[in-house]
Amino acid sequence: MGCGRVGATLAQSLERNGHSVAIIDQNPEAFRRLPATFSGKKVTGVGFDRDTLSQAGIDEAYAFAAVSDGDNSNIVAARVVRETFGVDNVVARIYDSHRAEVYERLGIPTVATVRWTSDQVLRRMLPLGTSDEYRDPTGSVRLCQVDHHPGWVGRRLSALERATGARIAFVTRFGTAELPAPESVLQDGDLVHVLARTLDLVEVERILTHAPEQED
Repeated sequence: MGCGRVGATLAQSLERNGHSVAIIDQNPEAFRRLPATFSGKKVTGVGFDRDTLSQAGIDEAYAFAAVSDGDNSNIVAARVVRETFGVDNVVARIYDSHRAEVYERLGIPTVATVRWTSDQVLRRMLPLGTSDEYRDPTGSVRLCQVDHHPGWVGRRLSALERATGARIAFVTRFGTAELPAPESVLQDGDLVHVLARTLDLVEVERILTHAPEQED
């Protein structure tokens, strides 16, 4: 929902990755931001209207991004899509970072404008395993965001480090980065950022995306 510069970029990125895409905007002129090669649906209407969503194919959707320029419209649309149509992978763009924290607690992943890019929206819509955030000039050490299995939730971050041999650089919680303390516990919805040797990343990803073998 939303065919501004970011929504158009996001739609193109998803289509390039082989996904079927529908994009909704109240202003039909907004679709001019899409290239002539875009083959997805273009639906004119209000993004939280049920008929508009149905026309866009929400009943078959795997994920939904609300990236219009209005916080209220985005959060209403995100909640309608999740609660009425049962789409689990939903993300909303929120300008007000304080409100974003509230919506995160309601179970709606949000991206505040200050740290928002289409890549970050994709990261929350589609599980990608790992995504690079930094690598040293030699390419031997990398800082990556790594997905984790729900079974790790409730474990100390130090347990993740022991299991993987990687360092937990920080976690993003409710849109805010937090440095781990010795007693820090992984919470539901946390984004985990690890420092690891490039040669070890495949194994780090394998371990964290599977349930832990045993309790600490």
